[in-house]
Amino acid sequence: MKDYIRRRVLDIGSHILASGDTVRQAALLFAVSKSTVHKDMIERLPMIDGQFALKVRRVLEKNKAERHIRGGEATKKKYESRKRA
Repeated sequence: MKDYIRRRVLDIGSHILASGDTVRQAALLFAVSKSTVHKDMIERLPMIDGQFALKVRRVLEKNKAERHIRGGEATKKKYESRKRA
């Protein structure tokens, strides 16, 4: 694995663990695609540090479990703003 990829994987993993960000938020912050973040966290991070990867995976699973709630809130906000306009 190239050094810049290894560094990116560790940086993104540390950020997700510290902030609880979603894959989408991390991708935006690090200027990479969601697919890249997902591949980094699911495939590459376990090869680098298995224990760290498990911690990051827990955050990602929590985010996945809550995504329907965030989606509902976004839809509610959308229609409330249309109602006011």
